[in-house]
Amino acid sequence: MILSLVLPCYNPQQGWERNIITAYEAITKWPAAQVELTIVLDGTDFGVTTAGIDTLRQCIPGLRVIEYAVNMGKGHAIRQGVAQAIGDIIIYTDIDIPYTEGSMRAVYNKLHINECDVAVGVKDEAYYTHLPAVRRFISRCLRLMIGTFLSMPVTDTQCGLKGFRSKVKPLFLATTINRYLFDLEFVRNCFVAKKYRVAAIPVTLNADVHFRKMDYSILLPEILNFIKLLLKRPHE
Repeated sequence: MILSLVLPCYNPQQGWERNIITAYEAITKWPAAQVELTIVLDGTDFGVTTAGIDTLRQCIPGLRVIEYAVNMGKGHAIRQGVAQAIGDIIIYTDIDIPYTEGSMRAVYNKLHINECDVAVGVKDEAYYTHLPAVRRFISRCLRLMIGTFLSMPVTDTQCGLKGFRSKVKPLFLATTINRYLFDLEFVRNCFVAKKYRVAAIPVTLNADVHFRKMDYSILLPEILNFIKLLLKRPHE
């Protein structure tokens, strides 16, 4: 069974290459996992060097690197990686591998034993203690809005760890939002389709995770995206 791991990359923190190599080595030991790794360089300005990519290629056979010059957003980047993924199972997460190996393995196992078609990571309460107050407020407000206006069984759609079986790939590629709310668009479409089994998987952050400063300029565009989701017929 092939596991495709897709990692979007934009201005990564120092040492990101070592985190990926460590995670890759652990994942290759999972049951029946032949790992295909794709890194999508989303118009990154700094933090990525030729030497760093060469090191990754030496340690990760068959590494695929997709690169383009202009930053398009996490949703766009992941779609580029998923479009080229050949795995039976596709998992995406952030470039700094912020979640524990146990969390990533829980997502994989649920899909591997065919208990679901889509595995949605949901953050535990400890996650929110790591967040700055403003980000914590925004996150909780979004969950309230999702529960109120979209009536979805899962309100934590923004966790950066998700996986799905290959048959769900066309539905993921049909998403159109490029930035923050692409996760919400995808999860909503999964529930609306009513033909995919969606499972919520509790996940935990690594102890040494550092959150980058939030770009608050995205808030207005994402509010508009949320309104568009309310008005738009979901893709099935």
